[in-house]
Formats: sequence, structure tokens, C-alpha cells
Amino acid sequence: MLQNRGTRVLLLSLALLAIGLALMAYKWRVLGFPLMPERQSTVWTVEAAVHFDAGPGPIKLNLYIPGLTPGFAILDENFVSRGYGATPRYVSGGRELQWAKRRARGAQSLYYRAVVYRDPTRVEDDTTPPFPSRPVLAEPFGTAAAILVEEVGSRSADPASFTQELLKRLNRPERDENVDLLLGPAPDAVDIARTATTLLASALIPARLLRGLYLQDQQRNAQIVPWLMVHDGTRWLYFDPRSGEQGLPDNFLLWWSGPDNLVSIDGGRNLEVRFSVSSSVMDPLALAQRRSEAHLGPLAQLSLFALPIQTQAVYSVILLVPLGALVVAFLRNMIGVQTFGTFMLVLIALAFRETQLLWGILLFSLLVALGLGLRFYLERLHLLAVPRIGAVLTIVVMLMLAVSILSHRLELDPGLSVALFPMVILAMTIERMSIVWEERGAGDAVRQGVGSLLVAALCYLAMDLRWSRHLVFVFPESLLLILAAMLLIGRYTGYRLLELRRFREFLRLEQD
Repeated sequence: MLQNRGTRVLLLSLALLAIGLALMAYKWRVLGFPLMPERQSTVWTVEAAVHFDAGPGPIKLNLYIPGLTPGFAILDENFVSRGYGATPRYVSGGRELQWAKRRARGAQSLYYRAVVYRDPTRVEDDTTPPFPSRPVLAEPFGTAAAILVEEVGSRSADPASFTQELLKRLNRPERDENVDLLLGPAPDAVDIARTATTLLASALIPARLLRGLYLQDQQRNAQIVPWLMVHDGTRWLYFDPRSGEQGLPDNFLLWWSGPDNLVSIDGGRNLEVRFSVSSSVMDPLALAQRRSEAHLGPLAQLSLFALPIQTQAVYSVILLVPLGALVVAFLRNMIGVQTFGTFMLVLIALAFRETQLLWGILLFSLLVALGLGLRFYLERLHLLAVPRIGAVLTIVVMLMLAVSILSHRLELDPGLSVALFPMVILAMTIERMSIVWEERGAGDAVRQGVGSLLVAALCYLAMDLRWSRHLVFVFPESLLLILAAMLLIGRYTGYRLLELRRFREFLRLEQD
């Protein structure tokens, strides 16, 4: 029977650990809640300003906007346009925003603004594209492309090495006649990327032309940069069309893909698009909260951050109590520290958080010592238990008041915090210490008193850690881990650490 109970406790503890860790991992990886406190997160605000001259008729303008953004996620986006209807939609190259207005005249300005942040969970499209059909090129371009593809293919072993060798050939300072013919005079990075996608299609390698921009702070005129995406049969690979280097830069925000232009317009002229980028620092908790609200809706309302600020402040203290209780259980059941009471020490530790540890120990010791002396005097009066404890409580309140007044007169401000001690706990500590003093002697009373202070101090140190305060508030499911540890400690029936010295003879007999 006992073995079955132990097995049930072990299985229950493991289940609690698994559930708690799973919930914490979900909030960390998916919702973005930070595991460490005071880590700042950077967000970027990217703005596309579209300027044009409108005619007297209707206006329809299409602008590519970010859709699939590997390494980044959109926190918020706005469409700023006076009198225009704005409709975002998904198209073959990503997402497109269409502005429309029945009549407009003169200079027009439209704005798209997005706030993005780093998100490692955002990856590239994992769909496997079909093999492209070989492009039909007029002569002599077809022959030049075939020769170039054959030469590059003989010097490569897979799509990645083929792409790197091809880009190397297209970017050579001294180009051969086939490359000159395909690129034309004075090619830019976009021309090189377009030509590379055509030649890769001739080699039956899927490729796409990407466009994006670098996220750098305080850019008033950020430039769109082309990039190349090639599928190797398993996943998409990224290449710089100029250098041929593989990999997407960390600060590169993908804007759209495909051969189409960034913007198109019907009913306007003198079209111009300018990009600006700025960065700012945001509290990671606020970022995670806004992110969960944007993507999960009502589920985010179950978070502690949805509570009023005053209620949050209360729970920021309450959630630390189980952690202090775990420290008490470990020190009493595993180490064997003797104390007065059990979890009342957690309340004393909470008072230490306000008084600070050194002053808290001094004030606590002073009140207990004075109260203990007066308690011995009350013992001579032979009072009944309940009135005696009430008298001790009254004496404790009077002592706290006296210490506060004296500290104020001596300009010792920390002494004023003595009022934060739980007076009932102090009264019960004095009562129990006096009983132990009478029944077991002064040595046991002092030993348990010192043990109580030690345990309360260790509880304070555990609960005052920034990481522990952050963890239990941001991840309240961590209480499941504490509960699992409590259950495991509750099934421990072996020797306590401090008992090994007392029972060392029994240990020797067991070993023999």
C-alpha cells in the first residue's frame, strides 16, 4: 500500500512538472515572454510613404507590404490615408495593400506603417515548389544561357554550389561574352538577380527574386535591396546576388517576392515611394502582452497582466509565498533545521523584504528578546492561556510602537519599518519560545530561535531574487513545479542532514 502511494505521488509529481514546463515553454517560445528580467527588446517602425499626382478621375494604387517575414513578426500596422479605402490582401508575391478613391486631384500622400520585432519562430515558406519550366529565350540569348548553365553545372554538385558559382560568374569584373549578352550594359543588383532566376530555371532549379530592406536605426531614406531565394529540394536557401554569400542577414526584413514592381497605380503619375526606419526599446513583458493580444485575442485576457495594477501588485507578493514555503519544507524535512512554527516564517521573510535583511533581523531579535522577558514575568501571574497570549500580543504592539517612536527621535528611519512585522506571528513566536525554554531549557529555545531566523533569512533571499520574482509573476504556472517539489519532499522519510551526526552509530550498524 505504501509503495503504491509512493508511486502515485511520483507519477503525480512528474505530471505536474511536465504540465508546468510545457506551459512555461509555450509562453516563452510562442508568446515571447522573457525568462530573464530586465532584458530589453528592440522594435522597429518601418514606414512607406507613397507620393504621387492624381488626375481628375478615380485612383487605384497597389503597394506590396510585408507578409511572410523570416526572423521577424508584425506587432502592429496602420494604413494612413485621408479619404481612401484601404484593403490588404494576399497575392502571389506576398501581401498587397490596395488604396482606392473615386475622385482625387493634385498631390497625394499615402502612408503604410508597420511595427516589427524579432521572432525566431518565424521561418521561411516550407512548401516545396514544382520544378520550373525552362524559359524560352530568343537567339542569341538562348544559346548564351545554355552555354553558361552547362559550364556552371560542370563546376557544381548541388543547387547551392550551382547558385554560388553562377553568381560568381555574373559578378566577375571581367565578364565573358555570354554574361555580357545576358546582363546587358551597366547591370545593377536587380538585373543580376533576375538573370540568375532565369538561368536557374534553365537548370530546373526553383528560384525567386526577393526584395527587402535592412533594419537600421534612423534611416530617413532606406533603400530596397534585392535578394535571391533558391530551393535545394529540401528547403529554401538565401543568397546575396552581389557577393554570392549564403544566408539571410539578421537585420533584413523581407518585403515582397516575385518579379513585379513594388507599387502600381491607375489614375496617377509622378509616383514615388520612400522608406524610413527607426528603432526603439520596449519592455519585453509589454511586447509579449501586445503580441498575445494581437494573435490570441481572448486567451490573453487570462493573463495576470489583464488584472488591474493594484491587483497585480498584490499577487506579485502572494505568488512568492509558495516559494518561501518550499524553502521552509526543504530546510526542515531535508536539512533538519529546528524552528518555531512552520510557514509563519514565510510571513517574517515577507516583512524582511520591506525592512531589508539586516535591519529586519535586528528588529525581530529585539522585539522577541524584550517580549520574552515580559512573558516570563506574566508566567508568575499564572494567567490562563488565551488571556496570556492576548497580553503578549498587547505587549508586542506596545513594543513596536515604542521602537518606532524611539527610532524616529534618533533619526533611524529603518527602525520605523518595525510596524511591518506581523504582530500575531511575533506574539506566537514569543509564546512558543517561552514554553520551549521552560520545558527543554534555554539551549533548545535559543537553537530553535536561531533556526527560525536562519530559515526566515533564507526565505527572504529566495523570494527577493529578481529572477524568482519575475518567474513566478510572469509564469505563474511555475507554481506547479513548486507543488511537485512539495509532494516529493513530503514522501521523503530518510535521515535529515543534521541528523547524520546524531545517528552515525545507527548508520554504521546498517552498513555492517
